[in-house]
Amino acid sequence: MLKATLTYDKGTIVIRGLAHIPFATLDPRTNVLRAQALYYSDIIEYIKQSGIEYDDHVFSDIIASSPPADLYHNYDDNDNKGNSSSSFSLRDYQQRALDNWTRAEMRGCVILPTGSGKTLVGIKAIEKANAASLIVVPTVDLMDQWTAVLSKYFFAAGTKIGNIGGGTDDIQPITVSTYDSAYIRAPLLGNKFLLVVFDEVHHLAAPGYRTIAEQMAAPFRLGLTATIEREDELHRDLPRLVGEVVFQASPDELAKRKHLAQYDIERRKVELLPEELEEYNQNMRAYRQRLNSLGRATNNYHISLEKLIMMSGRNPIAREALLARNRATNIALNSRSKLEELKEILAENKGSKTIIFTQHNSLVHEISDRFLIPFITHKTSKEERQDVLKGFKEGRYLAVVTSKVLDEGVDVPDAELGVIVSGTGSAREFIQRLGRLLRPKQGSDRKAKLIEIVSSETREETITSVKRRRTLKTMAMSQQNHQQQQYGNEEKEDI
Repeated sequence: MLKATLTYDKGTIVIRGLAHIPFATLDPRTNVLRAQALYYSDIIEYIKQSGIEYDDHVFSDIIASSPPADLYHNYDDNDNKGNSSSSFSLRDYQQRALDNWTRAEMRGCVILPTGSGKTLVGIKAIEKANAASLIVVPTVDLMDQWTAVLSKYFFAAGTKIGNIGGGTDDIQPITVSTYDSAYIRAPLLGNKFLLVVFDEVHHLAAPGYRTIAEQMAAPFRLGLTATIEREDELHRDLPRLVGEVVFQASPDELAKRKHLAQYDIERRKVELLPEELEEYNQNMRAYRQRLNSLGRATNNYHISLEKLIMMSGRNPIAREALLARNRATNIALNSRSKLEELKEILAENKGSKTIIFTQHNSLVHEISDRFLIPFITHKTSKEERQDVLKGFKEGRYLAVVTSKVLDEGVDVPDAELGVIVSGTGSAREFIQRLGRLLRPKQGSDRKAKLIEIVSSETREETITSVKRRRTLKTMAMSQQNHQQQQYGNEEKEDI
C-alpha cells in the first residue's frame, strides 16, 4: 500500500512515496514531488480522501503553541488592569465576521472600515486558533501598535509578543512582522505558524509580497482591510492566497448603527486661475493629440494609463503624452485657488480638529508654511511624527497637514474635519482618508465632515471626484450582495 511522507523545505511541501498528486510537480533535481506550501491543506485533503497512508512532518519546526484561551483577558483602558476571568466581547458585526470566518474553515478576508475594530477581530481569530500565530503588517508603526494591543490581551506569565522588522528579529508563539521582513524570511517562517493574519491584506496581492502566502503552510488565514480592491486588479488573486471575502460592512451601515461617527461629504469647486486654465488646456490638448497618434499607430484607440506608462519607456510619443498628462494633473491638483478655499474652510471651522490631505509633499510644505500647521510626510522622523500626533490628540495642534503617510498604518487621533486638497480617485485612498474621521467621539453627537476641494472644468471634477463618490455606493452594494449570498448559503445549510 502506498505511503506518503510530507516535509517542508524552504517554502515548499516535499511529497515522497507518490508518483502523482494535484498541486505538485516532479522536481527533476531530487526526483520527488514538490508543491507551494500554500497548498498544504489541499494536499492533506486529497491524501485523506484517497485513502493514502501518510506521515506528516511539515510542522515539525512549529513554534510552541500560544497560551491557552483561558489566559486571554479584557484590557480596560480606564484603569490599565486586566480581568483574567473573562474574555473581551465583540460587537455584533465583529462577531459575525469571526463566525463567518470560522465557518469558512478559518480562511478568508474581512472588510471593515477604518476605526471599526478590525484588530479585535484579528485577536479573536488568534484566540480561536489557539496556536502559533503570525501577524503581517505593512509598516513598523503598525507592528508596534499590534504588539502593544496583543501584549494587553495576552497577559499570561512569560508570554511575549515577538517582532520581525525594524531591526528586531525575535520569533515567539505570537509574532508580528512587517511585509518586507516576512517577504525576506518566508522560506524559514513557512512551517512555524498555523495561523497567519494579513493586516491591510490588499498589500499581499503585490507581485513580491504574495510569495509570503505562497511559502506559508499555515492552514488558517485571515485577511483584514478597509478596501480590498486594487487599481491593478491583483486583488482577484486574494481568494487563492488567503480565502474569499467572508464578511463586509460599509461605513454607511456602521455609522447608522452608531458604531462609527455620522458623517457628511461635501464637494467644493474652485476655478483655476486664467493662466492655470490656459496651461491646463494646452497640456490636455497635447496629451489627446499624442494619444490619438498612438492609437493610429497601434490601431488601438483605448490605451489605458497603465499601458501608456509601459509604452513610455520605449516610445517617445507615449512619453510625451504621459508628461503632458502629468503636467495637466499637477496644475489641477495644486491650483492657487485651492489654498484660498482652504483658508475659508479653516476660518469656517475654527476649533475643529482637522486633517488636511494632499497628493504631493510640495503642497504639504506650502500649506504648512502659509497656515502655520504642523506637517507629516514620509520623510518626517518617527519621533517628530509621534510628537505631532500627540499634540493633535492633546489639543496643542488643531490641524495637521499630510500627503499619503496617514492614509494607513498610523494610529491617528480622533479628528472631526478632513479636507482633501488633492489626491487620486482610488477607492482605497478615499476610504482610508474618510476612516480617519469616523471613530466615535465620546459624549458628542457632532457629525464628522469630509470636504474635497476640486478644480472645476478639469479631469479632477469629471473623473477623480466622481470615482470617490462612486466608491461608497459600490461598497454599500457589495456589502448588500455579500449579505444576500451569505443568507442564501445559511438557508442552504439549514435545508
